[in-house]
Amino acid sequence: MKKFLASALLVTLAAPLAACGGNGDDKLAEQAEDRAEAKADEVRAMGGNEATAERIEDDGERRGDAIDGSDVDADKLTEGQKNAMTAPQ
Repeated sequence: MKKFLASALLVTLAAPLAACGGNGDDKLAEQAEDRAEAKADEVRAMGGNEATAERIEDDGERRGDAIDGSDVDADKLTEGQKNAMTAPQ
């Protein structure tokens, strides 16, 4: 019974934490990754260097992780700011 109670308490305490970070940063992070992947696909389609395409994808993933980790409130950003944050380098 103690194990069940402890598990139930843990789930109850963890549920609000799982909802944290709902500032739109997850969606913004995903956009950064998607835009980088699309740019890398363009590079490949134009016969570009595979290493360059990989670098673009890796940069997009790092960018996405940084955006997600920053917990930025994406709802308070202008479209220009969002574009600057998600644009592939």
